[in-house]
Amino acid sequence: MARRPGGGTTSPRRHHPIARLTLWVSALALTGMAASGVRIFNAAPFFTRKSDAPYAWRPWEGTPIPAVFTLGGWLGGARHWHFAMRWLLVANALVYPGHLFRHGRWRTTVPRVNAWRDAIEMARLCLYIGKDHPVQGKHNALQQYAYTSMLVIGAVMVTSGIAIWKPVSLSWLTTLSGGCALARWWHFAAMLALAGLVLVHVIMVITVDPYALRAITTGGYDEDRWSPEARNARPLSNLLPRSKRP
Repeated sequence: MARRPGGGTTSPRRHHPIARLTLWVSALALTGMAASGVRIFNAAPFFTRKSDAPYAWRPWEGTPIPAVFTLGGWLGGARHWHFAMRWLLVANALVYPGHLFRHGRWRTTVPRVNAWRDAIEMARLCLYIGKDHPVQGKHNALQQYAYTSMLVIGAVMVTSGIAIWKPVSLSWLTTLSGGCALARWWHFAAMLALAGLVLVHVIMVITVDPYALRAITTGGYDEDRWSPEARNARPLSNLLPRSKRP
C-alpha cells in the first residue's frame, strides 16, 4: 500500500493503463461488430441456399433481429461499421498481447499445465460445493481459461470474417475454413461463443467481484479487503469488503 500525503493508504493499481484502455476499446469494438453483424445477417438470414446441404440452416428467415439491436441502418452502412470496428479490434488485439508479453503479465492470464485442477476447485466453490476459496493469483484458473479462450475465439472471428470478405483473392484462407458457407458458420458460431463468455464474465464480476469494476476503470484495488479470495466470495455471497484488521 502507498501512503497518502495526509496519512492513510491508497489502493495499489491492479491493472496497467494499457490493459484498462484495451479492455474498454475491445468492449466498444465487439459491440459495434456484433450490432452491425446482425444487421448484415438480417439482409441475408441464411448460410447457404436451401438446396445446398448440409449447411442450409435458415433459423431467422422471415423473423429479422429487431432493428434496435443492430447498427448501420442498411446493408451498406452496416458493412462500413463492421469493417471499421474489425480493424479497431485487430489493432487493439495486437497491442494487448504485446503489452502482456513485454511486461511478463501473460503469466497471470495463460493457464498453467495443471490449472484444470484449480479450475475444478473454483467451479466447486461457485456451485456452493466447496467451502473455501482456492489460493489464487491475480486471476483464478477459470478466469485464465476464459480469457485465453476469448483470444482464440477472437482470432477465429477475424480469420473467418476475412475468408468471407475476400473469398477469391484469399482463396487459400477460405478453403482452409472449409469454403465460404462454412466460414460463415465459423464466424457466426465464434460470435455466439464470445458473446456467451462475455455475458458469463460480466455476471461473475457483478455477483462475485464488483470491486473489479473500479480496478478496470481507475486501476485501484485493495487486494487484502476486496479480492474474492480475501472475502471467500462466490456468486451473491460475501460481497462486503473484508473488515480492516486492528
